[in-house]
Amino acid sequence: MDTNKLLLQRQKVISRLIKLSKYTERDKQKIDCSLELLKNKSKGTSYFNVDNIDDSSGYLKKVSNSLIKALAVCQDKNSTWRADMEDTFIVLDNFGNRSDTCFLGLFDGYHGVFAAETVSAELPLLFLDQLSQTDSSYKVSRNEEQILDSFATVIKGNYRDQEKVFSSKTDSDKTTKPNTYEWIHKTYAKSFWRMDRLLRLGRNEVSKVRWSSCTAVTCLVERISNEKSIKEQEETMLLENNTNNSANPSESSTGILHIANIGNIHAVLCKNGKSYCLTKEHSTSNSKERDRILQNGGNISTNEPKGLVEGLIRATRGLGHHGDPKLKKSVIPVPYTISVPTDDSCQFLILASNGLWEVLDKNEVVILTLRMFTSYLETYAQREEISMHKYQYSIVPYKDYLCSSMDINDLQDRIQLWYFNKESASGSQEGSEELKRFDDDTKAYLSNNRGSHSLIASKGEINSATFYDSAANYISKQLVKTALAAGSRDNITILSQFYQLQQ
Repeated sequence: MDTNKLLLQRQKVISRLIKLSKYTERDKQKIDCSLELLKNKSKGTSYFNVDNIDDSSGYLKKVSNSLIKALAVCQDKNSTWRADMEDTFIVLDNFGNRSDTCFLGLFDGYHGVFAAETVSAELPLLFLDQLSQTDSSYKVSRNEEQILDSFATVIKGNYRDQEKVFSSKTDSDKTTKPNTYEWIHKTYAKSFWRMDRLLRLGRNEVSKVRWSSCTAVTCLVERISNEKSIKEQEETMLLENNTNNSANPSESSTGILHIANIGNIHAVLCKNGKSYCLTKEHSTSNSKERDRILQNGGNISTNEPKGLVEGLIRATRGLGHHGDPKLKKSVIPVPYTISVPTDDSCQFLILASNGLWEVLDKNEVVILTLRMFTSYLETYAQREEISMHKYQYSIVPYKDYLCSSMDINDLQDRIQLWYFNKESASGSQEGSEELKRFDDDTKAYLSNNRGSHSLIASKGEINSATFYDSAANYISKQLVKTALAAGSRDNITILSQFYQLQQ
């Protein structure tokens, strides 16, 4: 990349935006810092050179769940803006000693990593304890029972009475249809409620003013062993917070995703080439959350575009904050929960911390992932000397829409500009057309290509698991790099999972 051209581009962008009064000085600083980062990180190699990926921050997680083809995690401290990595994650296979069941969690720490570390270790255990009380197929081991028994001195009778009332509250957004998985949603609610109580112990906390906290997104992935009428029970739940997208009910469900989130950390599902946000935004940008805080006597400062709760944070829900009574009154430990059926039209799920979502919206992340998968496939095929017409795969079609590295670089440039004009870009026609194109292509491919998932090369057969592992790892890392290039100022953690599709 020519540094002089990059500097000239920066000067032109800044000059253009200075003339627009709607951009604050903070926005201009973000543009400048983002381009400085690009200049420092730029290298004279192709964006899609697979061998140039740094392995230090990427993790491949092997799970025995037959729904998941590959699962990868990538983290970056974002040392330009953050001194410490405060994100944590956990992947538990055979959760509750159940086959084809796994638990995924991502926790975004604030004011220290202690709360995030504690929650990642203890929230799954609290959740499993609640699950096992209703569903005997979930088993708690002896060691886990001992840990749970040690919590009994903290979670006493009066606290249990309070949580009983809390967990039986009805969701105002609940559909009129019966919800088969309401008990799991209540289980999530109790688990978060108890986890917040345990954080009051202040273990490992060092500050005498304000203890650490975290936001969270968790996902319980279950395989369905028999063909129930899942679509009648859950079809409305998938779209209850996605009014712009629509999908046909699935003909046969293969599994269920039980998701809970608290704060501004999200999970996005790609289904038939469309993006579906399975979480809710609990931050000052949510008008309902703002109203709740103000009506309860809280304060939202005006030193940011959407304000900060008590002048400190954007997240309006979270776990922790026990050292600050005023902040704790406004930031509540109440999760949003949803259960979503998965079938052979579900392609991948992205869980990511705020470091990604503060610079890219959900549609952009899905578009990037689809494009990067296609380009990775092309590069992988060339490297392995595989003829492209012999491939049969399940994510996106290869005909006519194999994106070159230049296409991706162009898309990245557009995303950097969208970031600074996000309100107008979120519903842009260009983004809608991208999604429609990939949706149409994917439907056409899925209807015409139901063959084997194996990758056939002239030198022999290549295990498709190896390919999907590499692709998931690569895409997670490239999403992190894209977030850095777009000007993220937070820790970034991305957990991506690609699904095992039916043959």
